[in-house]
Amino acid sequence: MKEHYQATLAWLQQYPELHTLISLCLLLAGAWLANWIVKRILVRGLYRALRSTAMGQDKALADSHVVRRLANIVPALILASGIKVIPHLPAAVVTVVENVCSAFIILTIALAIGGVLNLVNAFYQRRPNAHLKPIKGYIQVVTIVIYAIATILMIATLIDRSPLILLSGLGAMAAVLMLIFQDTLLSLVASVQISSSDIVRVGDWIEMPQLNADGDVIDIALHTVKVQNWDKTITTIPTKRLISDPFKNYRGMQESGGRRIKRAIYLDQTSVRFLSPDEIARLQRFLLLGQYLSNKQSELLSWNAELADAAQEPANTRRVTNLGTFRAYVEHYLRQHPGINQNMTQIVRQLQPTADGLPLELYCFTNTVAWVPYEGYQSDIFDHLLAILPEFGLRVFQHPSGADMRELRPNLHAVARADSTAQLPG
Repeated sequence: MKEHYQATLAWLQQYPELHTLISLCLLLAGAWLANWIVKRILVRGLYRALRSTAMGQDKALADSHVVRRLANIVPALILASGIKVIPHLPAAVVTVVENVCSAFIILTIALAIGGVLNLVNAFYQRRPNAHLKPIKGYIQVVTIVIYAIATILMIATLIDRSPLILLSGLGAMAAVLMLIFQDTLLSLVASVQISSSDIVRVGDWIEMPQLNADGDVIDIALHTVKVQNWDKTITTIPTKRLISDPFKNYRGMQESGGRRIKRAIYLDQTSVRFLSPDEIARLQRFLLLGQYLSNKQSELLSWNAELADAAQEPANTRRVTNLGTFRAYVEHYLRQHPGINQNMTQIVRQLQPTADGLPLELYCFTNTVAWVPYEGYQSDIFDHLLAILPEFGLRVFQHPSGADMRELRPNLHAVARADSTAQLPG
C-alpha cells in the first residue's frame, strides 16, 4: 500500500498542475465532508439532545442560529490549515486563502455573538417586569460595537496588517465617524435617559400629536420607538424625539385607578329662574334632593327672617333657583353612582357664560381606566342628566336646526298675514 502511494505520488510530481488540482479537490471535499458531519450529525444530535430540556424546546434558541453559525468555523479552519500543504501553489494564493478564511471566521464569530445577544434580550423580555427596564437599546449598542471591532479585524486580516494600524487612524477619523453616527450617539444618550428616568415603558399609552402618535408603546429600540395607535396603525418615533419634544404619558392615570371625566352641558340661560313653592315640594320628593332642599329651606328661612320688613320685597330675599337645585342634584347623583371613584376629586361647576349658553361642567373620575367601561359610564351619566333637565325647568342650548326652522315657518306666515291685513284700508 505504501509503495503504491509513493508510486502514485512520484507520477503526480511529473504533472504539477494535475497534482495541485487533485490536492485542491481533496481539500475541498474534506472541508465539505467536515461541514456535512458537523451540521448533519453533531449539530442535529445536539438539538435532538436539547429537545428533552426546556431550553431545547424554546423557539428563540432555534431562531438565533448560534450553533449553526459556529459550525461554519470548521470548514474554514480546514481550508486555512490545508491550503498550506497544497503543492505548487504560489505563496500569494496561500496567503489570500488564509486571510479570507480568517476573516470569515471572525465574521462568523461576530454573527454568533450577535445571535447570543438577541437570545439574551428574548429571554429578558419574558420577565414580568421587563417592560419597566427594556435592554433592547443596550443590546443593539453592544452589537454595533462588536460588529465594528469585527469589521476592523476583518479588514486588518484581509490586508495582512496589524489592527493597531487601523485603530491609530481612527483618531483622525473621529470627527467623520461622529458625523456619520450622530443619530446613533444621540439615540444612545436618549435611550439611557429614558431608561434611567423611567420616562417611557413598553405598554405605556403616550400621545404625541406632532408625530401623529396616540396609542400604546410596543417596542423601544436604540433608534426608534414603535407606537401602535388606536386605529391599529404603527407610528415609528425616533428615540431622541422623546427627549427633545413634549409628549403626554397616560401611565399616571392608569396607575391611579381613575380616569377623568371633564365635560360640560350647555344650558339655555333664559331658562334659569327661581323655583315656586309647588315646584320645590315636587322636587323634594326626589330621593337625592329631599335632604338638600330641607336644609336649604331652613337656611333661607333663617336668612330671610332677619330681614324683617325688607322681606316683603321678593328681590331682597334669597330663594331657591332651578339651576342651583340641578347642580346639587348632579353632585348627589355622582356621589351615588357606582362607576365614579369616590376617593378622587368631584366638582360640578359653572364656567364662564358664552354665546353658546352657560356651561355646567362635571369634573370627576371613574373607578376604571379601561376605555370601553369609561365611555359607558360617561355616556350613562350624561344620558340621565340630559333626560332629567326638564324636571328642573331648564333647557339645553343648541343652535337652531332645520327642524326648528320648519316649525317656525307657519308662525312667520301667520304674522305676515296679520301684518298685511292690518295695513289694508277701511
